[in-house]
Amino acid sequence: MIITRHWKEVPPRENSHKVDARDLYRDDNALIVHLLIKAGEKLLPHKTPVDVAFYVLEGRGIVFIGEEKKEVEQGTMIESPKDITHFWYNESKKDLRILVIKVPNPKSNPKII
Repeated sequence: MIITRHWKEVPPRENSHKVDARDLYRDDNALIVHLLIKAGEKLLPHKTPVDVAFYVLEGRGIVFIGEEKKEVEQGTMIESPKDITHFWYNESKKDLRILVIKVPNPKSNPKII
């Protein structure tokens, strides 16, 4: 059976960052979230208990991981090790859309710093 989900058809979930976050895939082995970070929005600095991969679907943004900062654009994949503070900022005038991939699915919520 083929299962499909379009991000616009998945309801957003509440989150500490107050951005549009939609769970596209969730089971014990993985979590894939679509984030829509509008112009001027940002994620709060936080840590996760698992490694995270980000893939920029659309737009440009600034990612902070540990003490490093990098501007990235559409088509870029970024790795963030577990237990390292990370966050995103969209200082452009356009939407930033990101896939967040966590493997395995963390058993606890991110720790906001």
